[in-house]
Amino acid sequence: MAGNHQQLLQLTYIRFVILFCQCCAVAFALLYLRVDLNPWATGLALLLLGLLNLITYARLHSSWPVTQPEFFTQLLADAIIYGFILYQSGGGTNPFIFMLLIPLIITVMTLNNRYIWMMAITVTAIYGSLLVYYVPVVTALSEHQHSLTSLFNFHMLGMWLNFILTVIVITYFIVRINRALQRQQQSLIEEREAKVHHQQVLALGTMAAGTAHELGTPLSTMSVILHEMRTDSTLSDEHREDIDTLQQQVQTCADKLQHMARSVAEEKDSEKTSLATELLDEIIEQWNITRPDVTYSVSIQEDLPPDLRNTTALRQAILNLLNNAADACPKNIEISLRWEPTAIWLTIRDYGAGLSVEQTNTLGQPFISTKGKGLGIGLFLTSTTLAHYDGDVKLYAAQGKGTITEVRLSRRSVHG
Repeated sequence: MAGNHQQLLQLTYIRFVILFCQCCAVAFALLYLRVDLNPWATGLALLLLGLLNLITYARLHSSWPVTQPEFFTQLLADAIIYGFILYQSGGGTNPFIFMLLIPLIITVMTLNNRYIWMMAITVTAIYGSLLVYYVPVVTALSEHQHSLTSLFNFHMLGMWLNFILTVIVITYFIVRINRALQRQQQSLIEEREAKVHHQQVLALGTMAAGTAHELGTPLSTMSVILHEMRTDSTLSDEHREDIDTLQQQVQTCADKLQHMARSVAEEKDSEKTSLATELLDEIIEQWNITRPDVTYSVSIQEDLPPDLRNTTALRQAILNLLNNAADACPKNIEISLRWEPTAIWLTIRDYGAGLSVEQTNTLGQPFISTKGKGLGIGLFLTSTTLAHYDGDVKLYAAQGKGTITEVRLSRRSVHG
């Protein structure tokens, strides 16, 4: 529907050009050639075309979608009005007879086969009728003398001008329509990709919820068994330490599951606005706890930092990217934060093995991992989260060695 709206708008521009050229041609024929042309009938047809164009332009400002039947009706009205103008000015002998091709070509470019055949039959019938029925254009010899050669030259000049006009109008329209169709096609592709993306996220969320529920029972069972084993008096101190370690690991897994469920439940209430530097400090502090083996350096722009939405999802998304860099190489990770009037940029540079061309092309797709032990969902979920905040993430192969991860967050989405 949006494409038909744009095409109808372009049609109003074409009508204006044709209306201007026809007015000039009628004035030239009446004032210079002194042809026997009925100005009232021709002027009425041109006035009707102008009124139709004004009504159409006003209609485009309404919220109603432009359907294919409506667009075809507009083109059909053009063909009929063009036929009436030609009828009053020589019919098939008029050099501007090729105006009838304009509605047909627009129909071919924009509408389906049914409307194409209907328009083809209509313009063919109008053209055939104009070869037989028309008002002849006769030169008033008593006032202005023209030889047959001069009249023929004027006719050829008119055909040449009409050909140039038709080429310009059709070329302009086709270029604009093709661009509109390409934008519409790209929009449909993006919508389909977004729909598939959301379905994949929903599937992952459903699997995660089911997995979390299923893990609760075996973790509780393991905790009870480990507690009973811990009370066995025959165990050595070394075995007791091993059991204590296992109990800690089981408790950590249980805490993680509870934290995940609690974070989802409290996500809306916990959302706040923080300075971008404060958000980064909070994420790095959490990262240091879970990855104490990493070494890194932080570079931050020195002027006043902008505000940013501080949510659990956003913090986890950036934390995933930091963990990816640490997995690649935990040493000498470079983190930089900078901002512009419209965007905030976070860059993470590691010195790991880097990415191949094949890996770069598949990054962000679910269940495709660059790590042998990875599940292939971390970067996918991170990209989805950043897109929710009007942002994105891109990965580049760094010069020499390593990977550069670039995160862009829009400052327009600060307040949701």
